[in-house]
Amino acid sequence: MKKLLFITAVLFLFLTAQSQQKLMGFTDANAAKQLDWEKQFDALIKASNQDEWMKFLSSHPHHVGSPQDKANAEYMANLFRSWGYQTEIESYYPLFPTPKTRVLEIVGDKTYKPKLQESAIPGDKTTGQYSEQLPSYNAYSADGDVTAELVFVNRGVPADYEELARMGVDVKGKIVIAKYGGSWRGIKPKVAYEHGAIGCIIYSDPADDGYVQGDVYPEGAFRPKDGVQRGSVMDMPVYPGDPLTPDAGATKDAKRLDRKDAITIMKIPVLPISYADAQPLLQLLKGQVVPPSWRGGLPVTYHVGPSVEKVHLKLEFNWDLKQLYNVIAKMPGSELPDEWVIRGNHHDGWVNGAGDPLSGMVAELEEARAISELVKKGYKPKRTIVFCAWDGEEPALLGSTEWAEDHQQELKQKAVVYINSDGNGRGFVYAEGSHTFEPFFNEIANDVTDPQTHVTIKERRYAHSIVSADAANRNKLLGNKNIKLGALGAGSDYSSFLQHLGIASMDIGFGGEDPGGEYHSIYDSYDLFTKFKDPGFEYGVALSKTAGRITMRLAGADILPINFNSFYKTVNGYLDEVRTLLENTRSQTETDNKMIKEKLFVLAHDPTKTYVPPAIKGLVPFLNFSDLENAMVQLRDASAEFEKLYDKATQLSADKENQLNDILYKAERSLINPDGLPRRSWYKHEIYAPGYYTGYGVKTLPGIREAIEQRNWKEAQDNIEIVAKIIKAYTDRVNAAVALLK
Repeated sequence: MKKLLFITAVLFLFLTAQSQQKLMGFTDANAAKQLDWEKQFDALIKASNQDEWMKFLSSHPHHVGSPQDKANAEYMANLFRSWGYQTEIESYYPLFPTPKTRVLEIVGDKTYKPKLQESAIPGDKTTGQYSEQLPSYNAYSADGDVTAELVFVNRGVPADYEELARMGVDVKGKIVIAKYGGSWRGIKPKVAYEHGAIGCIIYSDPADDGYVQGDVYPEGAFRPKDGVQRGSVMDMPVYPGDPLTPDAGATKDAKRLDRKDAITIMKIPVLPISYADAQPLLQLLKGQVVPPSWRGGLPVTYHVGPSVEKVHLKLEFNWDLKQLYNVIAKMPGSELPDEWVIRGNHHDGWVNGAGDPLSGMVAELEEARAISELVKKGYKPKRTIVFCAWDGEEPALLGSTEWAEDHQQELKQKAVVYINSDGNGRGFVYAEGSHTFEPFFNEIANDVTDPQTHVTIKERRYAHSIVSADAANRNKLLGNKNIKLGALGAGSDYSSFLQHLGIASMDIGFGGEDPGGEYHSIYDSYDLFTKFKDPGFEYGVALSKTAGRITMRLAGADILPINFNSFYKTVNGYLDEVRTLLENTRSQTETDNKMIKEKLFVLAHDPTKTYVPPAIKGLVPFLNFSDLENAMVQLRDASAEFEKLYDKATQLSADKENQLNDILYKAERSLINPDGLPRRSWYKHEIYAPGYYTGYGVKTLPGIREAIEQRNWKEAQDNIEIVAKIIKAYTDRVNAAVALLK
C-alpha cells in the first residue's frame, strides 16, 4: 500500500511539473504567479468600457488644435488619475497647417468645379458636423496657384514614371492626377515634383475601396462616391515630427527653422478628392490608353493624357503653431523603477476617428484600468509601466516624435521597449517589430483566444496564412505555425523610438475582415465602427488581452525575453535579399542594354522610326560583402551560445541579473549609426527604415538596399562596411551577455 501511495505521489508530481507552463524569462514560481495574474486580468476586461469611451471620444471631430482634441486628452488624463497612475499632459507646439483656400476647376471650353465636400449620411450622428470638421486636404502641401494640362500617373511611384517615359509622356509643367495606394501618399507629390510637375491631385478609386469592393456606406462600409482620404504629404521618410524642430522637442521656446528652410514640407500644391469629383477630370484625358494594370473602377476609359483643357489648382494654408496634448501615465516599478515598459496609441483623428485611432486607444485604456485593478489586489510590476496617448500622429507623428526627441537622453537610459497599436478591427492578429521578440510574441499568441473561432489567435493566424497562400507557398507553410514578425517601416508612433533612438519596439493589432473604405474621412464614425468594423468590441477585448500580456510580462520578467538567434536569422535573410537584388539588377541591366542596342541598330537603318530609347546603363560591379558575411558568422555563433545558456539566466544573483537585463534591452541601441542614413540622418537604425520612395513601406538594410536600387555603387559598398561594423558592435553585446551567463 505504501509503495502504491509513493508511486501515485511521484506520478502526481511528474504530471504537475509537466503541465506547468513555462514563460520566457520567468522562474517556474514566478511564471505560475504571472499566469494567475493574467487569468484575473482577462476576467477584468470589459467591452462595455471600450464602447462607452469611444462614444465620448468620437462624439466630435478631434483633429489637432480642435476643442475636442483637448477635451479628449483631459478626459483620458482624468481616467488614468482615477485609476491611480501618476499622470500629466505634456504639450508641444508644432507647425500644423490648415486650409484657407481650396480651388480646383476645369478652365476652357469645358468648365467644371468639383464639389470638394463629403455628404452627410442620414442616421449617422456625426457625419453632418460640418462646422467642426477640417475640410478634405493634404497637410504640409505647398501653397500654390497653378494652371496646366492634366496627366494621369497611375499610383505616382517611380516605376509609373518609367512606364510613362516608355510611352513618350512627360509631366514637366503639368498637373498630375494619381490614385491612392501603391505607396504612402506623400511619395506621389514628391516623385511628381522630381519629374517637373507643378501640382498633384490624389483620388480614391472605387476599385480600391469603393463600390467595386462592396456596398458603400451606409449599406456597407466601403467608401461612398463623395468620400475623401485626408492625410499628410510631409516628406516623413526624411524625418517625421515638427518640420521646424528636427531632433528637438517643439517646446514653446524651442529654436525653430524658418518655414522656407523646412525640407520636409512638400514643394508643390497637393489636393485629395473623391472618385465622384475625379471622374470628370479623368474624362478630360486624351492620348494613349493606360496599361491594363493601371485601370480603375470608374465607368471611363483611362487615358494617360495630357488633357486638351487645362486644370486650375489653387491652395492656401494657415501656417500656425498648434498645441498638442500628450497624456503620459506612469505606474512606478516595485523593483526596477528606472526600466520603462512604454505602451502607446494616438488619440487625434482627421475627423471623428472611431476606427483610426480610437479603437486602439480604448483598448489601451482598458488595459490600464485592468492593471490598476490588479494592483489593488497585490500585483506589483517590477518595471515602470508608462501608458501614452499621443496627439498629432495623423499629420506627422507629431506628439510621439516631439516627446521622444525632448526626452531622448532619459529614454536611451530607461526605455526597455515601446509597444504600439494604431486602430483595430475584426480578424487576424498582426505583429511587427524588433525580431529579438519573435519567440516571445509567439508565446503570447498561444495564450490569447480568438473571440470568433475560439482557437488561439496564433492558430487562427496560421489557418489564415494557409488559406491565403498560393499553391507553391502553401506547402512551405504547412506545419509552420510560427508567426514571423514583420519589419517596421513608418506610419505610426514607433518610428522615433525604434529608428531614431534604438529602442526595441512592437506594433500590434487585429484586422483583415473589416472593410476600410471609411479611412481618413467623415465616415470613420462610431456608428460605422460599431456596425461594420468590430460589433460588440470583441476584437478590442482581444487587443487588450494581447497587448496587456505583452506589457505585463515585460514589466514582470526576471530576465527580459530576448532571443538573439531570431534576430540573426532574420537579418541573414535580409542579407540574402540584397545580394539577390544586386544579381537581379546585373541581369536586368544586361537584358535592357541588349534591347536598347537592338533598337539603336534598327533606328540607324530605318530613319522613319522616331523612337528615342533610354540611355545604355553602366555595368553593375561586383560588391565585396566579405566583412559583413564574417560579422554575421560571428553573430550566429554568439546568438546560438546565448540561446543555449538563456535558461540559466534566472539562476543569476540579483546583481548579475540586473547587469544582464541592462545588456539585453540596450542591445538594440548598438544598431544605431550616429551619422544616420544617407540623405536622411534622422533615421539612424541600420536594419529597419521607411523606404525613401515607399514611405510607410519598410526597407531592411536600407543603406545597402537603396544604394543598389539607385545604382550608387560606392554608397552601396560604403554601407556594407557600415553595417558590418554595426553587426560587430551588436555581437559584442551578445558576447557580454554570454560572458555573464558563463
